[in-house]
Amino acid sequence: MSLTRAFLVTAALAMVLAAPAQATTGDLSTVIDSFVAKQYPQAHSHFWVVNSAQWQDENELVVDLNAFAFDRIRSTPTERRFLLLIVEGRLAASQSIPLDANVDCQPETT
Repeated sequence: MSLTRAFLVTAALAMVLAAPAQATTGDLSTVIDSFVAKQYPQAHSHFWVVNSAQWQDENELVVDLNAFAFDRIRSTPTERRFLLLIVEGRLAASQSIPLDANVDCQPETT
């Protein structure tokens, strides 16, 4: 019994200490998926496609994505395009843009 308890404590401690300080790909997927789910609260299902992503700073990421939602009535999905600013693994800002817009997500130069 004590061997099992020692193993569980060691495993829990390893997971806590291994948690990264910056956002990982999994974190970004969660941020994007929760954003899309909030945009389409009545949708039967949804998915999204990242068109491009650009790091602006070591903790800021701009994501250009297309979001699609399916409802129970329509056979074709509703499509919208967004620019998301993700800072330190959290959604900081979003902007809806035209589907055919030409977007340049490069950092500003001064």
